[in-house]
Amino acid sequence: MIVRVQTEPFDLATEVARLYRDKPKVGAVASFLGLVRDSNEGDGVHTLTLEHYPGMTEKSLEGIGREAFARWDLLDATIIHRIGTLHPTEPIVLVAVASGHRGEAFAACEFIMDYLKTRAPFWKKETTPEGERWVDAREHDDIAAGRWAT
Repeated sequence: MIVRVQTEPFDLATEVARLYRDKPKVGAVASFLGLVRDSNEGDGVHTLTLEHYPGMTEKSLEGIGREAFARWDLLDATIIHRIGTLHPTEPIVLVAVASGHRGEAFAACEFIMDYLKTRAPFWKKETTPEGERWVDAREHDDIAAGRWAT
């Protein structure tokens, strides 16, 4: 499993190919690519700035990944989250999961993303035409993550 928090862009094709290259047991790779949107809550968004606690954030992402490996029969996974100032259409997050079968790959990918949205220590600030504002947690993200509770 690879977990990275970084400012620089990543290459989707390269990251996904790494999950199955030279791994004949892989039968499925599911991925989620999150992009910065140009609007939020009805307002235009010029930039999105992400902050984190170095070390703590990586440990949190690793823990989420380990929990996915404990729930599903996974062969590999990649979790990449960018930090710093990003613009609309820029990739912000990649979750990619490899397994023997598609069902496990889809479920694990969705689980990791749901938990990442609610448990990973990131702080987001948007720049809008009206100025800067911090992005609050969203109730629908908590509801989505709650369905995985055991």
